[in-house]
Amino acid sequence: MVLTAQQIATVKSTAPVVKQYGTTITTTFYRNMLSAHPELKNYFSLKNQQSGVQSTALANAVFAYASYIDDLPKLNDAVERIAQKHASLFVQPEQYAIVGKYLVGAFAEVLGSALTPEVADAWVAAYAQLADVFIQREKQLYSEAGDWRGWRRFRIAGKEAETDNIISLYLEPVDGKPLPAFKPGQYVSLQLPLPELDGLLQNRQFSLSVAPEENMKQYRVSVKKEIIGPYTKEDLAEGRVSGIVCNRLHEQYSVGDEVNLGSPRGEFFFDVAAVAPTTPVVLMSAGVGATPLRSILDSILESPGANNRPITWAHAARHADSVCFGKHIRHVAASADNIRSALFVKNVKNGDKQGSHYDFAGSLDVDKLAEERALYLEDATTEYYICGPEQWMVSMRADLMSNGVDLERVHLELFRTGDV
Repeated sequence: MVLTAQQIATVKSTAPVVKQYGTTITTTFYRNMLSAHPELKNYFSLKNQQSGVQSTALANAVFAYASYIDDLPKLNDAVERIAQKHASLFVQPEQYAIVGKYLVGAFAEVLGSALTPEVADAWVAAYAQLADVFIQREKQLYSEAGDWRGWRRFRIAGKEAETDNIISLYLEPVDGKPLPAFKPGQYVSLQLPLPELDGLLQNRQFSLSVAPEENMKQYRVSVKKEIIGPYTKEDLAEGRVSGIVCNRLHEQYSVGDEVNLGSPRGEFFFDVAAVAPTTPVVLMSAGVGATPLRSILDSILESPGANNRPITWAHAARHADSVCFGKHIRHVAASADNIRSALFVKNVKNGDKQGSHYDFAGSLDVDKLAEERALYLEDATTEYYICGPEQWMVSMRADLMSNGVDLERVHLELFRTGDV
């Protein structure tokens, strides 16, 4: 659908109103829609719903759409991230009509007489345009996945500890059919039922921590356990529990148990074929953020001309025992002249040996890496991939940019609702 010039101007003029009342509008929207369509609760995180994170993220997205409705290419990255997430959860075209009905209804409920017929009509048209963008992109993504068009049952074939609080799960499809290759760095959505809440489904995204290959028979995801105390059914229902899916995978799921998986998705990936084999790559991770970078590193190592590509993996951990894939990183770095590791350990303990258990004491320091010439700053083609806590990633990006790195060469992985 193509909006008229007047409709575009009308929507753009409402951006300040959306900014002021956006969270109230989106909170009203979710309340009304999920009350009328409780089946849609299976698509949303309980914690994000109850904490308001979901409403805030949608309010920000609506505000961005109103602000840039006359320059939509500026929203391409955000649209792609959302479309990938939707496809990982198998959002269907008919659900957009439901969302549109209750979103416009929330505008009317919150704004009252301020929502004139002209403004309402413009937003109905604007939503239809945006919905069509998502529907068409997600149609492409579903087509690319071939026969994998819905949740697929997987059996846990292996479970092993990576650190004191991270496990790797090896997942095999129950139907025994080969698995599609994916782009190194992408994730899968994993779905579990919550028996305490009448089987309500919760979905979480986990990076694939293995390199893709043709005719794969199993995937691997690596999961961090969150520290939470005892909680009640009411705590769970009201979203006061963090890490409920991760912790259940640690504590309640064993080899032989089954989970649902969505097909691999995500816009954070390394395209080996698209990046010249001599282009340096810097991987920067903190904690369990190492998981997509493990896939990227191993994919590069298996690619033609891998010995010609300078690579640095800089990782931040609380202590030496919690370095995710630490042995693998060190082994790879020791076996190839073009690969180096830089392990930063915040709390060095007695017995930890520099050069063996860690390289640098303290937090990951971009300036220290620059001093060590581990960032390949002299090469204007170097690509940087960062995964870890959101504020940490933003800080690392800012530090790289202060060292002369262009924004478009810094790639961040973001799992939470919304954008950086």
